[in-house]
Amino acid sequence: MPLPPHARVVIARHAVARGLCARHRGAGGEALSVRRDDGDRDVGAGRLVNRVLVANRGEIARRVFSTCRRLGISTAAVFSEPDADALFAREADVAIALGGATAAESYLRMDAILEAGRRACADAVHPGYGFLAENAAFAQAVVDAGLTWIGPSPEAILAMGSKTEARSRMEAAGVPVLVGAHLDGGDALEAAKRVGFPLLVKASAGGGGKGMRIVQAAADLTAGIEAARREAAAAFGDDTVFLERYAPRARHVEIQIVGDRHGRVVAFHERDCSVQRRHQKIVEEAPSPAVDADLRSRMAAAAVAAGEAIGYSGAGTVEFLLTEDGDFYFLEVNTRLQVEHPVTELVTGVDLVELQLRVAAGESVTDAPPIDGHAIEVRLYAEDPANDFLPVIGSLERFSIPDGVRVDTGVESGSVISPYYDPMIAKVIAHGRTRDEAARRLADALCRAEIHGMTTNRDFLVRVLRHPEFLEGRADTGFLERHDLSAALIQDRGLAAAAAALAGQAGRRAAGRVLGTLPSGWRNNASQLQTASFAGDLEVGYRFDRGGRLAELHVDGEPLAAPRLHACTPDLVDLEVDGVRHRYRVSGTSVNTEQGQVDLQELPRFPDPTAAAHAGTLSSPMPGSVIRVMVDAGAEVVARQPLMVIEAMKMEHEIVAPAAGTVAELRVAEGSQVQTGAILAVIDPGD
Repeated sequence: MPLPPHARVVIARHAVARGLCARHRGAGGEALSVRRDDGDRDVGAGRLVNRVLVANRGEIARRVFSTCRRLGISTAAVFSEPDADALFAREADVAIALGGATAAESYLRMDAILEAGRRACADAVHPGYGFLAENAAFAQAVVDAGLTWIGPSPEAILAMGSKTEARSRMEAAGVPVLVGAHLDGGDALEAAKRVGFPLLVKASAGGGGKGMRIVQAAADLTAGIEAARREAAAAFGDDTVFLERYAPRARHVEIQIVGDRHGRVVAFHERDCSVQRRHQKIVEEAPSPAVDADLRSRMAAAAVAAGEAIGYSGAGTVEFLLTEDGDFYFLEVNTRLQVEHPVTELVTGVDLVELQLRVAAGESVTDAPPIDGHAIEVRLYAEDPANDFLPVIGSLERFSIPDGVRVDTGVESGSVISPYYDPMIAKVIAHGRTRDEAARRLADALCRAEIHGMTTNRDFLVRVLRHPEFLEGRADTGFLERHDLSAALIQDRGLAAAAAALAGQAGRRAAGRVLGTLPSGWRNNASQLQTASFAGDLEVGYRFDRGGRLAELHVDGEPLAAPRLHACTPDLVDLEVDGVRHRYRVSGTSVNTEQGQVDLQELPRFPDPTAAAHAGTLSSPMPGSVIRVMVDAGAEVVARQPLMVIEAMKMEHEIVAPAAGTVAELRVAEGSQVQTGAILAVIDPGD
């Protein structure tokens, strides 16, 4: 399929369309020369790499661009309609529009991406991670198009793309694997009994925790398999699943490998990714606090053996499950650069993207440097921990993270988080001489970050980094099942609300057209307090004296002791209460201090009486698509009965009845697209 008619080409950095290919091919710089020999033919080698097209979006596209610029290599991007003004599309030397909004309409269109490569005059393709990064057919298509594929061979991707085939190959190579069973049409229950409970139902294709379900007992097996199949089909287009023994209290430890095209595979130490929620990594670190020198050596040897068994070239990751007794078992090989690769870069000083480019150019891989210090990465998501971590969409009014940490991101202030892609805002990474130093530095940067206009998991991440079990290095894959860390960092929002109210009055005073020198709320005689009300039954009252000094400050009717206002502007409040002074940065109703951020909702003085929802109304907790409806209008339901399933960002969320009653209204059907807050159904509780 050709590019859509409205596709446009954006040429940046003083380039013009006419004659671009000839000019960039003749440009100077440190373009990598790709040598052709028998080992290179499978990856489309044999030419200079002058321009790399990144078949991806967001932070990973920007990450690849950064290394390319340093090496003097030109860059090309592809972008969907929602990403037309995204940072990565603006930063590339050339950007080609794919059209469409969803991944299927844009970043998963192999033909459109190859055509974009031709139009951009690219001579190499970097897949990033996700989308087509582990698609062997795409890798082969790139090679067949005469381009250099910056990744492992299509054969290696195909071999590891099926987790079931990967398990078989690893067993043959002597790499330890967990007990498992294929579901190839046989009796699932008998297969489960051979594996033993508890077990995992796992998607054979893909990764990222999608298409996985823990099954504790035989009664839950069928539902677990069906749910995993649906999620796998939605995420990867393949509903094949298999069973594997589940090991509680285990760790997820992976080894970074890099192979060259001369048969050498080198291990670049381990990463610990044990802190997971719903099988998705949240916190990653290097090195692992559970791995000593001897275990590191044995795991590295197993990872190298895994890479050699499939003739691996490029950067990849061999993932293992590390049990309490120190045994480790193969999980999978990720035939791409991992999201968490920055922690390895920070403790080794190696640019893994540069290594990918040099391996694609036929260069040899040298030994890994020793580990230097400790690095920890967290994934900052647009999601609501108080609402079961459901993804949220909207605009980032302000996005600022302090210096001293590494921030890999594809967004900026004003960016829109859409429902079409992964809701990750940024990866934030800290390096320190010790693990404690890295954790402390990272938690502090997150606390001081200004992330306005969007609900995120920032407070949750800080609570993880400061939890004693994590700091002691004892967190395993069940850590978040044992600990609820979803509460906000700042529980007492009173002072933040006071700062927001004072900043608000300063803004109104500054915008006033008359009597601008008079104090806010001035009267000849002292009158009642000026007030501001916020959601959550939070009310602030304040009064200034005739000299413009803060005379009284109340929160929820209680006076604050000895309030003193040192400075007050619409965006900065320097407030002292009872001898303790804090500076509050205010943007609208988002208030920041060194302790964290408080997001408030100021209530109107005269609320709309029609705005309240009727009792029994079920609204959508997130934007998404209704993929299943299990009831009809008029049906009798019981409390907690599943009514429908909404899919957003390739994850399923079940909507249940809040109480017993009758389905009085059903406002959606399968296939309906809904936004956050949209009414789905109305349940009449009857008598």
